[in-house]
Amino acid sequence: MTPTLVIVPGLGDSGPDHWQTRWQQQFGAARVRQDDPDHPTVQGWAARLQATIDATPGDLILVGHSCGVLTIVHWAAQTGGNERVRGALLVAPTDAEAPETAALYPAVAALAPVPLAPLPFPALVVASENDPYASFARAELVSAGEAGHLNVASGHGDWPDGEVLLSEVLHAWTPPEVVRF
Repeated sequence: MTPTLVIVPGLGDSGPDHWQTRWQQQFGAARVRQDDPDHPTVQGWAARLQATIDATPGDLILVGHSCGVLTIVHWAAQTGGNERVRGALLVAPTDAEAPETAALYPAVAALAPVPLAPLPFPALVVASENDPYASFARAELVSAGEAGHLNVASGHGDWPDGEVLLSEVLHAWTPPEVVRF
């Protein structure tokens, strides 16, 4: 059985034209709804992710964008993960520790420091080489080229290349009894 996607948005809850919202509709994904999507807190946002995981049955793939990536890494550091989380697609991670990010979005600084321990599940990190919210060198990931912040403003309402990466994530964690051709 294919895992259920859990959409973990960043600041502002990834609006109606964002690829995360489109994927939620297209793939019937669950979605983390933060109490205050414009003012993250480590404890509050991680707790809301845990509540969404608890409320979503079956195996799961977490799909985080921007501060949603930070939510996932903080949640994993706090909880040690969950056996039903089979993997994650982490897109355009925000660097909450970068002074220039904090200057543009002071609320993001609440997510610093960012845990750097390995995640307890496989993850694919994708970032742009010219994302203004995280340096490419800090991200340690798959390059999306010079694509901005991988959101609606950078022309990624639909994100077909992201769907290809998502299929790779799903393929990587296919149960051993399922044969892929």
